[in-house]
Amino acid sequence: MTRLSPRLRLAVLAVVLLTAAGGASGYVWQSRQRQPVVQAAGADAPPRADLAAVRAVPHVVFRNTELGPDYGRVAMVALAQPAASRAVTPVSCDRVYATRNDAVCVAAERGLVTTSRAHLLGPDWTPRRELPVVGLPSRARLSRDGSLVATTTFVHGDSYASPGQFSTRTVVTRADAEVVGDLERFDLVVDGRAVTAVDRNVWGVTFADDDRFFATAASGGKTWLVEGSLSARRLTALREDVECPSLSPDRTRIAFKRRGDLPAGRWQLAVYELASGTETLLAETRSVDDQVEWLDDRSVLYGLPRGRPGTASSDVWSVPADGRGTPALLIPDAWSPAVVR
Repeated sequence: MTRLSPRLRLAVLAVVLLTAAGGASGYVWQSRQRQPVVQAAGADAPPRADLAAVRAVPHVVFRNTELGPDYGRVAMVALAQPAASRAVTPVSCDRVYATRNDAVCVAAERGLVTTSRAHLLGPDWTPRRELPVVGLPSRARLSRDGSLVATTTFVHGDSYASPGQFSTRTVVTRADAEVVGDLERFDLVVDGRAVTAVDRNVWGVTFADDDRFFATAASGGKTWLVEGSLSARRLTALREDVECPSLSPDRTRIAFKRRGDLPAGRWQLAVYELASGTETLLAETRSVDDQVEWLDDRSVLYGLPRGRPGTASSDVWSVPADGRGTPALLIPDAWSPAVVR
């Protein structure tokens, strides 16, 4: 075999590197040529409403999923006219929740290692406080007065579809970013016995007041609705097969998703009356993997991907909370709704 001289070997290496660089450049160029297809969807974007005007009346805050330059940004529509033009804020979030004066935004920062950032936003939609989070965004909630914030992220796995195959971290902080507690460190009591297994997970907080809250706890392939106390640092199971609870405005009922006898990765919406223990299945028959929001004391809101789960587009639907009626599309191209009055 003929040996190449050092100079010739350097020349061959240079050709190889230039070829590789050319291929990479071609790939980037082709990718950029494909990107305007997505942007073109927003080229003739519908008119936007005035942000201050929408915020001045009762409204729904959500993550905008219209394809185009505003994809992923926080948007809002007037509660009285959910089909009207939406107002769009400058901030982008994967999960958002809002009250009259505050909002919590959790977003993934995707790179070689995907991390999360979470901020408490002020009335002008600029970050006011950074909150401690790790992992992938999953759930976010504020107490009604905005004094408490709960964030849930995946530190292992990225779905609730397979029990035991994910790990969450749920942290409650005050509005000044002071950490109240990591809920996985709270005592968990089921049927009068402490559960100390290492596979404990807690997620989906909904606040009742400045101390009491509800959430989902899981261990050993089971999930429970738990009532928690921040001061006592304790979680007490109320009933089994409850995920992502949401407390009604009148504080009498919990809307949630339940697995029942459905296959893994599928859930049905239901409502649980705290006083009587009565459970009512809702008329939505599609699988809902979301922490629902109450539109009012009669109906709930939830996000559904348009097509297969994991698709880029999604819509917000509503359904009566008494098990009657039929689901109705409330806000197209939307996700993670929060009702603000």
